Formats: sequence, structure tokens, C-alpha cells
Amino acid sequence: MQYRKLGDTALELPVITFGAWAAGGWMWGGADDQEAIKAMLAAYDEGVNAIDTAPIYGQGHSEVLVGKAIKELSRDKVQILTKFGMRWDDNKGDFGFKSIDNFGKDIAIYKYAAKESIIKECEDSLKRLGTDYIDLYQIHWPDVTTPIQETMQAVEELIKAGKVRYAGVCNYDVAQMTEAEKYIKLASNQIPYSMVKRDIEQEIVPYCLALDKGILAYSPLERGLLTGKMKPGHVFNEGDHRAGIYFFKDENLVKVDAFLNKIKPLADERNMLVSQIVLRWTLEQPGITIALVGARNAKQAVENAKAARVQLSKEEIKFISNELDKLQLSL
Repeated sequence: MQYRKLGDTALELPVITFGAWAAGGWMWGGADDQEAIKAMLAAYDEGVNAIDTAPIYGQGHSEVLVGKAIKELSRDKVQILTKFGMRWDDNKGDFGFKSIDNFGKDIAIYKYAAKESIIKECEDSLKRLGTDYIDLYQIHWPDVTTPIQETMQAVEELIKAGKVRYAGVCNYDVAQMTEAEKYIKLASNQIPYSMVKRDIEQEIVPYCLALDKGILAYSPLERGLLTGKMKPGHVFNEGDHRAGIYFFKDENLVKVDAFLNKIKPLADERNMLVSQIVLRWTLEQPGITIALVGARNAKQAVENAKAARVQLSKEEIKFISNELDKLQLSL
């Protein structure tokens, strides 16, 4: 496994870090708890000693499973990344959207990052995770109803109390990161980035490079789109959020499949998977510190981790990028 320093911190994260959204089941058509735990443990055996989760993933369920997994390991050898600021059990803040939980119950999601909420969320996360500190604590989404100053000062208090080691943000733009930096030292921004979603290259990447902030790229395989496993006519399980996303229209699946077939020879000659080539290309892009990748079972977790072993030449990276420039998806 390859490790990279996260910004100006003491955290050394594996370039492939385990993303535990799908493990929580919510919005992914359910999940098998035991398989999810086995996936985390299998990833750890491959050197993936960091797990990214959040309370909203299964309304606490993902964090519970992460806690069960790390009980089988040594806490000081695992880095826990979790989040705050998305509440399903309160109606304060900025309304996000309506959803259905793992039990079929209607829930409303609010983006809320006021001080008292953050303190409560942190305590709840610590209990679910079975730990007394969080390595990287990240606001999940911007909350327009709470001043960034209040949010960041609350996290700073948690750092001083020893409950949090470092502060990060998710889905912040440059202006929001700049404002946050007035009150706390940010380690990173967790932001969506993949071969087919590269808008952060315009402003966020240059900003993070200039100020030594890490970038945690989430959905680098675009929710499975770039694995090569999805073909036209693919049917998602009930409750799977991907069913309504334009990436997964049949016409786009055809285009992506054609692109992946062009880079498949690079995978074949290495006896690797196309998804592993995709992940390696992602990790070679300027400013990208790590890729967060989910797995439903141990086999997928091991495959993802082995992407760190892939070596691509400058010419191969350029070839992939040139082919990507030709890929035009329909909205």
C-alpha cells in the first residue's frame, strides 16, 4: 500500500481509503452487515488502515459497523474519518431532502452545523464507533443557516478537548474554505471527483495545492459506473439512489463502456481490473491525495486496495486523459 500525508498533518492515509457509505445500506438498496465488516477487515489486511464514514450513512448504522470492525484491530493502527452536520433526527438548519431509512420509514435530512448540534453529534459518533477520539472530523455539507465561524470554533473546542485530532470539510467551495481557515486549520476537503466529474480542477485543486490542503476524492468510480460491470439495461435494487442519476442512463452506459474498452488493454497487460486502472489514473491527478472507495464484500475491498500497486507511465496517463476528452455524456 502507498500512503500520503494529508495536508499539513501527522495523518498518513492509504491512497485507497475505505469508504463506508454503502456499508450503512441507506440509499444503496441495503447491505449485508457481516459482509461489510469482512470487507473492512480484508481491506485492512491489504494496508488500508483508514475508514471514512458518517452518521447519516444508515442513520448511525455505518458507524456502528465501523466500530465493530475496529474492535477486532488495534485502535491506534486504524484512522477513523467521520463527519457531522447532516441530521435526520431534528428539523433545524437547512432542509436537504426527504428519504426513506433502512426500515422503510420516511425521514427528512437537514444540513445543520450549529455548536450544540456538533457537540451532540460528536458524542454520539464516539459511542457508535467505540472510541474516545476521531482522527479527522469533517463537516458533511455546508450549512447556510449557521455561520462558518460558529461551526469551526465548535470543532476547535473538540480538538482542544482531545476528542478530535484534525478538522476537515466536505463539499466546500474555495470561498467557504477561505472563511473556515480564519477560525481553524483545515486538513482537507472531501469532494466528488472522478474521470467523468472533474469540475474541482478549476478552483478547488489549485487552492488546495497552494495552501497544502489534502483532497479526499469521493466516488472515484462514480458509484460503480467506471468499474466496467454496468451494461445497458442494468436494473438497480429498490432504494438504490443511482437509478435516478443521469450517469446511468443506457445511452451513457454505452458511451462509458466504449471508453473503458479502450483502456482495458492497459489492465489486461498487467493482469488487473479496469477499475484498478481508473483508480490509479485518479490518484495521479494533481492535488488528489487519496481516493475513497466503497466495497460490499471482502473480494471488492481487496480488488480496490490492489489498485495502489498499479504503475502507469506518463504516456499511459496522457493516453487515458486524451480518450476521456472524447467522452461526452448526456445529461
